[in-house]
Amino acid sequence: MKKTRIFLTAGLILQTMLSYAQPYTIRGQVRDKEGNGALSGATIIVSNQSIITDQDGWFSARVSSSEKLNLTVSSIGYRTLDTAIAPSNTPVLLLLSRSSGLMQPVEIYAVRAGDKAPFTKSTINKRELEKINLGQDIPFLINQTPSVVANSDAGNGVGYTGIRIRGTDATRINVTLNGIPYNDAESQGLFFVNLPDFASSVNSIQIQRGVGTSTNGAGAFGATINMSTNEVQDKSYAEINNSYGSFNTWKNTIKAGTGLLNNQFTVDARLSHISSDGYVDRASSTLTSWYLSGAWLKEKTSLRFNAFSGKEKTYQAWNGVTEDLLKTDRTYNPSGTEKPGTPYDNETDNYKQDHYQLFFNQELSSKLKLNIALFYTRGKGYYEQYKADQAYEDYGLPNPVIGNEPITETDLVRQLWLDNHFYGNTFSLQYKDRSKEVILGGGFSRYDGDHYGKVIWAEEGGIEKDYRWYNLDAFKNDFNIYGKWQQQIADYFYAFSDLQYRHVSYDLNGFRNSPNLLIDKKWNFINPKAGISYIRSEWTTYLSYALANKEPNRDDFEAGLEQQPVHETLHDFELGVERRNAETFFGVTGYYMRYKNQLVLTGQINDVGAYTRTNIPKSYRMGVEIQARWKPVNWFTVSGNLNLSENKVLDFTEYYDDYDAGGQKSVFYEKSDIALSPGVTAGAQLQFNPIPGLGIAMTGKYVGRQYLDNTSKKSRSLDPFLVSDLRFNYSIPQKFAKDIELLFVVNNLFNALYEPNGYTYSYQYGGELVTSNNYFPVAGINFMGGVNIRF
Repeated sequence: MKKTRIFLTAGLILQTMLSYAQPYTIRGQVRDKEGNGALSGATIIVSNQSIITDQDGWFSARVSSSEKLNLTVSSIGYRTLDTAIAPSNTPVLLLLSRSSGLMQPVEIYAVRAGDKAPFTKSTINKRELEKINLGQDIPFLINQTPSVVANSDAGNGVGYTGIRIRGTDATRINVTLNGIPYNDAESQGLFFVNLPDFASSVNSIQIQRGVGTSTNGAGAFGATINMSTNEVQDKSYAEINNSYGSFNTWKNTIKAGTGLLNNQFTVDARLSHISSDGYVDRASSTLTSWYLSGAWLKEKTSLRFNAFSGKEKTYQAWNGVTEDLLKTDRTYNPSGTEKPGTPYDNETDNYKQDHYQLFFNQELSSKLKLNIALFYTRGKGYYEQYKADQAYEDYGLPNPVIGNEPITETDLVRQLWLDNHFYGNTFSLQYKDRSKEVILGGGFSRYDGDHYGKVIWAEEGGIEKDYRWYNLDAFKNDFNIYGKWQQQIADYFYAFSDLQYRHVSYDLNGFRNSPNLLIDKKWNFINPKAGISYIRSEWTTYLSYALANKEPNRDDFEAGLEQQPVHETLHDFELGVERRNAETFFGVTGYYMRYKNQLVLTGQINDVGAYTRTNIPKSYRMGVEIQARWKPVNWFTVSGNLNLSENKVLDFTEYYDDYDAGGQKSVFYEKSDIALSPGVTAGAQLQFNPIPGLGIAMTGKYVGRQYLDNTSKKSRSLDPFLVSDLRFNYSIPQKFAKDIELLFVVNNLFNALYEPNGYTYSYQYGGELVTSNNYFPVAGINFMGGVNIRF
């Protein structure tokens, strides 16, 4: 029924648009002005469309007016070209001049996969982000890329969000900001909530699926995301972006930039505020951020300093809702309900993160460039909880005596603090000529973190205010060096090799529940990658192999000394074929990802009484990704992607508690599905441009069944879901500003009730196996509208 409604709606829109069709075409080629050939992968923005040139630099744009239209043409390493072109049967030649100095970010070349590299990737440009950025977090902004599943604790994409790519969770996805590591050093997780509205400062995002090329920071163990903010804007600008929508969600952003002053200096700045009540009860968010970047550029030298900060206060919604309540009260939030009466009103997460980045780029010759970067990230914050019936002994305190009676328990409010410093450097030396490209790069980082807990209130006596019951240090060093070599070995054939050495060391001085457990671990990883590409005219074919190794997370070590985890290993094989021109794109990628010692939850309790992940000897992911885009008429584009996969763990043993007899029971599975790894994900978009300035897009996202654990039991799973959004954006012709753009989106157009994330646990009680499933529901139909004014 839902699919029928989607097709009916699409048909009505299609029928309406037919009346506006105009057969006007702008066609041409983008080339280097100095005679160095055609520019593939250049971006042309015209009449609300974003078009990418093919391998020979050609593009074609169908427009709805015979008048001259403004075109903006950009390509990495070149100055942006703004020109006006009238539709014609004669192709136009657009010549781009190379950037003076180092206007494009050298540091991004080192960690990104180039257009000839044999890896599976997607790139999102600034204009694509602008059309969808109404306050939701980055996982929701990239949700339409292949194999992505996004989730949200608050249920509306604001506040704490999560992401999986090919079933790979956030702790295995490497993220860099201008080549600087972003993943949390201890958990290796991604907390985009600490970077509110960072997308408003991003020029482009590249997502590599699979291991990808060598990068800095946490081991890429299934995907990488790298974001660039360092591209120079030639012209001055100012923007005011405001949006409002369901659940009292606000986003207010002010941006400005000087452009290139005296051909040497540039400054960019942003200030953002986002607030929302959230879909889930009390799942509110108050998020503020700022961004400031200044650069000095000469012909062969550039120096840039970035400073940006994010501050978040979110009411906790990370416990989910039980299966029974999901049917009757899907927005129920158990957080804060340990307090008698009304829920505790400050059961919140509070964190501030400041980033400082310094980049030095030097062009040593026309073929050789050097980049050196220094960075420092300062994080500090806590989450606050009301806890009932807490034993004094658990806080290292004697039982107080009140009225001659010893008191063993009390209600209290506690704060669990993180106070950390993360700093280091990265570098890359890049050589490039007509037939080869060589990169030597790497970096070093050190994490210095303090974990401590404070009791700020207690109902009974015996605990002084701000009493600290634990104070634990943690340190982590990460060093890596890599070399990449890409060589044209014959007509149309390009070989790629990549070798990385990475050294990681942990020094953990205890855990909250195991303060005397000290960890001192070191690893030395060798990560080779190799592949070959065949590129001719509209066709690209590639084959690659990559080996990745990854250290355990902090929590994995909270086990007895006899149960310590070992590192994980991944062998990734990728085979892809793509055909691209101005009107169509089609790509197929087959992949096989074989794991050794993958860490998963089994339900087993270690010898310190904690549930921690356990190494599983054998598991794999195998699948095919299909992408397509077609522009049959001047005002209409259809695009989509599909992932069909098998994600299996072999020889898996499940453990669950036996409350009847004590201890644990176990069940063996010869072959079962990896948790939260759907066998099918798909995305689709219908894009209409009926008149100049107006864009209408209808998107759909389908995610197949996800199992909450590794047992493949349907009773412990998330139902498949199909969700559709409808977006409008319209640029108003006027003289007051450069552009006034209206945006409106209907999220979850058909009011689907679905849950993209959850967890489960089981136990035996009263002679029966009891399973408790918990879910994170997403909002039904909801709305957001915005106004962007650009000067």
